[in-house]
Amino acid sequence: MGRHIHVIGIGAGDPGYVTVQAVEALNDTQVFFAMDKGEQKSDLVALRREICTRFIREPGYRFVELPDPKRSSGGDYRDAVSEWHAARTRIWATAIATELGPDGVGAFLAWGDPSLYDSTLRILDAVAAQVDFTFDVIPGITAIQALTARHRIPLNDVGEPVLITTGRQLRSRGLSGAAVVMLDADCTFAACGADTRIWWGAYLGTGDELLVAGTVGEVGQRIVALRAEARARHGWIMDTYLLRAV
Repeated sequence: MGRHIHVIGIGAGDPGYVTVQAVEALNDTQVFFAMDKGEQKSDLVALRREICTRFIREPGYRFVELPDPKRSSGGDYRDAVSEWHAARTRIWATAIATELGPDGVGAFLAWGDPSLYDSTLRILDAVAAQVDFTFDVIPGITAIQALTARHRIPLNDVGEPVLITTGRQLRSRGLSGAAVVMLDADCTFAACGADTRIWWGAYLGTGDELLVAGTVGEVGQRIVALRAEARARHGWIMDTYLLRAV
């Protein structure tokens, strides 16, 4: 049989987002690998443990927490990400080889969906060049799906496309039409026209969820303040937003 890894999308924060397919994979897993991102983000590991406690029928699994290497904040962005991925690859390869038996089943629980702005699949491809294992991917509910559901809006206008991008790309390319923006620590929406529509959400699907909607001119500064206060209180923030240019 050999070693096998499940990459399980666990949704955007609400345990109710976990699919039946994900529950089956959870119950098939012996070792869960989780990245330890420090005390400020310890609740991210705690939420993963909560999902396991809720859905695994016969406990007997264990968690292996792996130190998450720091990503360089200076220099070229792509070089910094490449170095960070390489450091993660070394850690994951060692963990899979030493913590998982030759016929063991392990899992990484990916926030949202593993295909969307998540490094798990790229790193596992690199690990597979060093350690012998197979892996599969169980899709999850994305932050985009949670955002539009909580705001009760369709993602796109009739017959129109939607760009999925990052704050860094929005800053360099600007907004045309509609865009979902992720990974934006700088509130780039504030540079958009005052009439631009925005639907913003943070900690989607959790008890700390925050939702704001309106135009950038009406609610932009409120979002900036809410985001700063929430990040200071929790030590981290995960947020995303949909923009529509007028």
